[in-house]
Amino acid sequence: MLARAKRVLASGVSSEFRKYNHPHAISYTHGKGNRIYDVDGNEYLDFTLSQGPLIVGHSHPAVLNAITEYSTQGQLFAGQHLKEIELAEKLHQLIPSAELMRFCLDGSEAVQTAFRVARSKTGKQKFLRFEGHYHGWLDNVAWGISTPSVAALGNRDEPTAHAWSGGLADRSREEFIIIPWNDLNLVRQTVAQHQHELAAIITEPVMCNNGCIAPQEGFLKGLREICDEYGIALIFDEVITGFRLGLGGAQRYFGITPDLSIFAKAIASGYPISAIVGKREWMEEIESARVIHAGTMNASNATVAAALATITVLEQDQETYPRLFRLGNRLMDGLRDVAQAAGHQLLVQGMGPMFNTAFTHLDRIVDYRDTLATDKAKLNAFIAGLHDLGIRVIGRGLWYISAVHTEDDIEHAIAKAKDVLKAM
Repeated sequence: MLARAKRVLASGVSSEFRKYNHPHAISYTHGKGNRIYDVDGNEYLDFTLSQGPLIVGHSHPAVLNAITEYSTQGQLFAGQHLKEIELAEKLHQLIPSAELMRFCLDGSEAVQTAFRVARSKTGKQKFLRFEGHYHGWLDNVAWGISTPSVAALGNRDEPTAHAWSGGLADRSREEFIIIPWNDLNLVRQTVAQHQHELAAIITEPVMCNNGCIAPQEGFLKGLREICDEYGIALIFDEVITGFRLGLGGAQRYFGITPDLSIFAKAIASGYPISAIVGKREWMEEIESARVIHAGTMNASNATVAAALATITVLEQDQETYPRLFRLGNRLMDGLRDVAQAAGHQLLVQGMGPMFNTAFTHLDRIVDYRDTLATDKAKLNAFIAGLHDLGIRVIGRGLWYISAVHTEDDIEHAIAKAKDVLKAM
């Protein structure tokens, strides 16, 4: 399958990260619940959940049935339809900042829409972002998410942002200011210095893509106060945290309401939809058409039906989110215990429904620079070992828990991790 794919697909894949599965890019035949199966007949207990979207697991019947039923009425109208309004009403009810919204196809597109809104309303051009935070793969956010070394990052107050990819427009580096995360004093200093050119601050409310790092006490509240003081937008990128920490996202979990937010991934159980949601005073830039937002494929029948069905499944059982946290915390504790017993310095940190594993001497990781002090080769060996024993985890050490994982699944994963760590 891989050889055949390489004849027609660049590197044999349709997304760069799929190249790095173990031992190579893998083709799958089907997924069911918390399991996924490859073309060689191998079965994996899945903690990648397709990079996060499958919060109710693979092929959930309620989701698939809703898609099938609604799709018989049409695929795409290039116009409005009832379930699109129902989905917007539901998100308006659940998400604190969602006074108005627009649907898009993916997180990268929605992020750029938020930047356009912030620039239009403030009349300023730049945005402040943080090292290691992933906001999509487009040019103006494809800096500062990889680096050859800590030393190459430079001073904390004047960091160097390295290009993540070849082919980035040189001028895209001029669109933002980047600093380390979780340092509120540095944020205050930077915004005060550049207030005349800053339209927004964008952040993952939990730094999920590198280290699964929680915000320091008062950090998000401080960002809110700074944005209020200077009249700039606070943007939460909730592509990962949305629906994972609760149906209201990280903003409800932490009690901090941003001006604009991006939701994607878990909204529709793997179907391509995202949303930019925000306070009316900011979203009025789109409503008035001062900011143009468009997309032929936006809010197609199948994706909207998938999103509504996903929310329905998550709402049906009041124990869903307590169980996600409980199972995640049990798995985190179990991994710590078996690592310690095997003599490994394994740092396990996160929120429960998603968490990170890293081999490091550090007691905790608080920003992107700390992640560079971890042993990536050892992590690769650990993830590969788990994969060989039928446990699928994202290669950078990020684990996701779904609503269909069970206590037996968690104990099974801990037992397999114990075997791998002992062998290492």
